[in-house]
Amino acid sequence: MAKCGPRVRTPFYQSEYAVLYQDDCLEALSHIEENSIDMIFADPPYMLSNNGFTCQNGRMVPVNKGDWDKSGGFDDDTAFHDAWIRACRRVLKPEGTIWISGTYHSIYQCGYILQKNSFHILNDIVWFKPNAAPNLSCRFFTASHETLLWARKDTNAKHVFNYQAMKDGAFPEDKLKNENTQMRSVWSIPTPGKQEKAQGKHPTQKPLALLTRIIRASTNPGAVILDPFNGSGTTGVACGMVGERFYIGIELDAGFCALTEKRLRD
Repeated sequence: MAKCGPRVRTPFYQSEYAVLYQDDCLEALSHIEENSIDMIFADPPYMLSNNGFTCQNGRMVPVNKGDWDKSGGFDDDTAFHDAWIRACRRVLKPEGTIWISGTYHSIYQCGYILQKNSFHILNDIVWFKPNAAPNLSCRFFTASHETLLWARKDTNAKHVFNYQAMKDGAFPEDKLKNENTQMRSVWSIPTPGKQEKAQGKHPTQKPLALLTRIIRASTNPGAVILDPFNGSGTTGVACGMVGERFYIGIELDAGFCALTEKRLRD
């Protein structure tokens, strides 16, 4: 399965079931074989680094995450999302699906661009955060969720959805999921705790419970899963926890690549 990774490129880290590349996502995606990926999880920059402040562990902290999270304006941001979504479409198999995570700062642009590029949106999932940070300004409602878009590449191809596993599976972290009932489109999953950040953390790190659910829901054993915005490698770790999946991660920052390697080795 490793042949699906970028050709003639040296990985930052590689194992039997995972490969990580330190590279710009568009450059790395251009080297990945066409129609070779079963599922993509993408957590692109939300363009939120605007010198504002938020609350973290009871303290006021800046929202700035890095240059990668700074907005270039509506047109530049839209062009960026269009470029990486088109690049992802090329590498997805006809029956493949893509998940995109975001807030209102970015997710509506991504949804529009998915449809512009002939994806078919299957669901929008509300990830409710029961332990979300409070709103310091007290000028609008406290943000306590993110939106996940799930879309398939080809409407004529049969995508994977493991319905029974979602209906009858155990999800103890989710107080909204009733036993042996259909899984609905609102998921209650806490943000990552200390244990998931023991080896280091990423400012937009996703909980393992979220990624393991996505992988179990929309892939089968043997699937090749790609994350073009690897971050701290949660998607790769979740692939290892679910098992029998091959992971390809792309991350520009060397520090986050090193953190991912630690987590994958662990």
